[in-house]
Amino acid sequence: MRALLVVNPAATTTSARTRDVLIHALASEMKLEAVTTEYRGHGRDLARRAADSGEIDLVVALGGDGTVNEVVNGLLHSGPDPDRLPKLAVVPGGSTNVFARALGLPNDAVEATGAILDALESRSERTVGLGLAAGTPGTPDEGVPGRWFTFCAGYGFDASVIGRVEQQRELGKRSTHPLYVRQVVRQFLQYPHRHHGTIEFERPGAEPVRDLVVSIVANTSPWTYLGSRPLYASPKASFETGLDLLGLSRLSTPAVARYATQLLRSTPERGPDGKHAVTVHDMDDFTLNSKVPLPFQMDGDHLGLRTSVTFTGVRRALRVIV
Repeated sequence: MRALLVVNPAATTTSARTRDVLIHALASEMKLEAVTTEYRGHGRDLARRAADSGEIDLVVALGGDGTVNEVVNGLLHSGPDPDRLPKLAVVPGGSTNVFARALGLPNDAVEATGAILDALESRSERTVGLGLAAGTPGTPDEGVPGRWFTFCAGYGFDASVIGRVEQQRELGKRSTHPLYVRQVVRQFLQYPHRHHGTIEFERPGAEPVRDLVVSIVANTSPWTYLGSRPLYASPKASFETGLDLLGLSRLSTPAVARYATQLLRSTPERGPDGKHAVTVHDMDDFTLNSKVPLPFQMDGDHLGLRTSVTFTGVRRALRVIV
């Protein structure tokens, strides 16, 4: 088996020594080329070349969810083709590692490497569905190319929080869960649209839902983790179905307290609900529009401001070693 290992040297939970150990462990079982990323988007470029070469059987992403997202977008740059494209394996090295943990992999990089080697030996794999987001035709964003996401996308409030976290990281702060919590609180206090949402949710065959403040698109469950605690924004979301949406039309102090409590207590059977909550399961196509440009994020990566985003749920998009 020929494999490419894409290594993010800035992965927050692995040291250089640990990465060397993992590389040697993988290289002992396959013909491995290990490449360290040098710039934003490098993982995408490496995976794209691997997909185009026709010579690589497996691409391993060692890093956080951002690294995985880049690799996935490189593999799928010409569209999904599970029978032709290299398989994907993920060694978690970030602060949260939602995609790897949603696949059932250990959150420890060494343990996850062992699990991947066991899966390769037993030929254990699954084909997962993914989400695709692109600019909406007929809007100012119609030229924005499509981009794949593995576990979630957000438009509005939660994307604003991601943007604040990235600003703090650029100032030298580490990406930690307390940092995210602080930015959620600060964004809540300063967010101008929390009482009057600007987002409209449109899908075929249904009336539009207007004035949303929060719109979280989930491709799997849990949506994210707070330390070791899984948070289920859309409990029914799955790699085997289309996309799910959780929308909130109110972010008053009582509403935030209620929904935050529901998230912290959420389970695989029950997530946030209530008078100001919109939940929709298993969608193939829908659009989120806004009266004003709002922040947009995918897999925890802030992508700037958008006025409209069209989403597509693509079943059986990529083979993953688990």
